[in-house]
Amino acid sequence: MAAPKKGRSASAQSKPGRSLALILIAIAALTGGMFVSGDTKPRLGIDLAGGTSITLRAVAEPGQESAINQTNLNTAVDIMNRRVNGLGVSEAEVQTQGDRNIIVNIPKGTNSKEARDQVGTTAKLYFRPVLATDLSGAAAPTPSATGSSSGKPTAPADKATGKGEPSSSPSGSSKPSPSATSQGRALTDALKADSSPSPTTTPGKASSSPSASGSAADTSRLQAQYTALNCVDKAQRATAGRLAKPTDPTVACGQNSQKQWQKYLLGPAEVDGTDVDKAEAVYATQGSIGWKVTMTFTSKGSKKFAAITGKLAQNQSPQNEFAIVLDGEVVSNPYVTQSLSGTAEISGSFNQEEAKNLANVLSYGALPLTFKEDSVTTVTAALGGEQLHAGLLAGAIGLALVVIYLVLYYRGLSVVAIASLLVSAALTYVLMSLLGTAVGFALNLPAVCGAIVAIGITADSFIVYFERIRDEIREGRTLRPAVERAWPRARRTVLVSDFVSFLAAAVLFIVTVGKVQGFAFTLGLTTVLDVVVVFFFTKPLMTLLARRKFFADGHKWSGLDPKSLGAKPPLRRTRRPAGPAAGPVETKEA
Repeated sequence: MAAPKKGRSASAQSKPGRSLALILIAIAALTGGMFVSGDTKPRLGIDLAGGTSITLRAVAEPGQESAINQTNLNTAVDIMNRRVNGLGVSEAEVQTQGDRNIIVNIPKGTNSKEARDQVGTTAKLYFRPVLATDLSGAAAPTPSATGSSSGKPTAPADKATGKGEPSSSPSGSSKPSPSATSQGRALTDALKADSSPSPTTTPGKASSSPSASGSAADTSRLQAQYTALNCVDKAQRATAGRLAKPTDPTVACGQNSQKQWQKYLLGPAEVDGTDVDKAEAVYATQGSIGWKVTMTFTSKGSKKFAAITGKLAQNQSPQNEFAIVLDGEVVSNPYVTQSLSGTAEISGSFNQEEAKNLANVLSYGALPLTFKEDSVTTVTAALGGEQLHAGLLAGAIGLALVVIYLVLYYRGLSVVAIASLLVSAALTYVLMSLLGTAVGFALNLPAVCGAIVAIGITADSFIVYFERIRDEIREGRTLRPAVERAWPRARRTVLVSDFVSFLAAAVLFIVTVGKVQGFAFTLGLTTVLDVVVVFFFTKPLMTLLARRKFFADGHKWSGLDPKSLGAKPPLRRTRRPAGPAAGPVETKEA
């Protein structure tokens, strides 16, 4: 038996049912998951579902009007984005307007009062001593305060170290995990030690009195909170430490350099964000430090910082660390080995972006900026609903025109195209419904526009394949070999076309913000689905139909009639009569 010619696949010709079964099973599984999860409809954006729109106006402290600038407003936008994302909000928009306003749009379904409380308050930044830390969800303590992310102290005395190098602290060893009893005793001792009075601590603060950590019941309660805290859980992460008073110990969550969530038991705040006079990211040209963050404290802050670092330097890891806590989340936790004064550095294996982000966090905590609510309005979905209706009507008209064209021009082949469009539509709908919960995708008007544009992209792939098949038939080949010979060239064209569309969608998604990202995401998703449908549905279905007499014999309504296509007569094998004068045998093959 001759081997299949180049461009053909024996398995593709003989077992197309496998590919069809695979994609149909995938659709059934995704649909089942959709109903099991209860997400039977795509989540809608604020322009379609309505919601709350909050306008915040930046207000500077007297004499600090220059603090209202674009850099500080952008930093505030980043912090507010983190807050609303912590509420589980999808498609929330936080953006600047003019030179002092911030607009927050939150879709319907979110607690508007809670959202207003989150975004309308000034960011709270505190420096808290670390009493204990553990990789959230793990049975054993983590190697260091940031999960092997603490760096070694740098040479100058006034430098704290942060994320980067593996820690050399005792907690970095592979000792067995302590028992629950010994760990509870350690936490109790840490709380008691943290409650001891400090000579430079401001009178009246909780940490200045032996009873600051509360009674034994309070200690047990805090220990229980720390033990039960699972920072991998988004709901727990969003509330951990958010309501704690700066004068009380608390628990908190933060990510280490491996992007793993850790939980922390923290003492009362010793330094406020307003005690930081200046923070900036700089690149160290000497040594191998690389990017670092430098901090300068106010005169009052210098005394506080010297007191806390002097106390921490006497402890063992992780109790020689201080946590930089923004809105209840630990953003960094460097450790110290000696008392630091008015200036400090946080160094380690920072890249430029990480150093700038931390510097922004530290700077924003010191900004003399507050935000006042100028207006809070409820956005109805009436306008968006009208636009959606018009968009869907336009899409339906466009789809109807495409179907009419396919039926008139391709006749029987239009069955393949329409069936493929239905499969693509089913996959798109199910995935949009599931992605609403999975990644926070919300369907807005631009996203609907992207789905409508995808109809043309998908139909174009079918047309490319159909025309390749018809070209093979015009060359005099029968349908079954024409289907297989046309596929490699059609496949190449489809892949190149879809790659260009996907690349454009990816670039658009990266460089844009807000609703335009919805268009780019939908366009990219439907482009990927187009490849899946063409490979696993359209081609196998065409292979099966090529075996049917209606299509194989070129019925005039099949769309593959050789006569109407102007096909050449089939080329057949011919031989000259054998004999002494006979020349070489000539063969011609269809």
